[in-house]
Amino acid sequence: MPAALSINRAPVLALWAAVVAQRLGFRWDESLSLGKALAVLNAQSKGRRLGIFKPHEEPTKDARERERGEQFWIELCGRRVPAKNTADGIRAVSGRAVVTAESAEAYLETKFGDHLEAARAAMTTLAHAYPPRELAAEAFALYEEFRPVIPEGVKGWGAKGVLDLRKIRSLAKE
Repeated sequence: MPAALSINRAPVLALWAAVVAQRLGFRWDESLSLGKALAVLNAQSKGRRLGIFKPHEEPTKDARERERGEQFWIELCGRRVPAKNTADGIRAVSGRAVVTAESAEAYLETKFGDHLEAARAAMTTLAHAYPPRELAAEAFALYEEFRPVIPEGVKGWGAKGVLDLRKIRSLAKE
């Protein structure tokens, strides 16, 4: 089992959010979708804050023509994630597209490689160290404790840092 790996923050957050969602009662396939969408939302927010992305502006007319209905919000790691019920279960929504569990899993497999199961196991241990209600309230603060350290500002955009799996496991013992 690796003690640490070099990785970008986005997949770490996606995996952690999926583990948290599962601990809160979602199925793993639903959790993968929610975790990936949460990581995308965070990356978009950071990109806007750094000036890498421009805020998306929609004409009022287009916004008024959108369909009403099935979309709802799920609170995860202190952020509201848009979601809807599908034939496959609950799935996050990114723009107008549903985030599939398969695409989220492929993303994590690509980013974590052979270390995915070890990282998931460490995060699962941490998630189970907290009752679900407390985990829901503390999940993002816990992520901030173990996320990879990267340079501040634009220099850190897309940069890899060290994810220390021992640190994640030690947080479960505190």
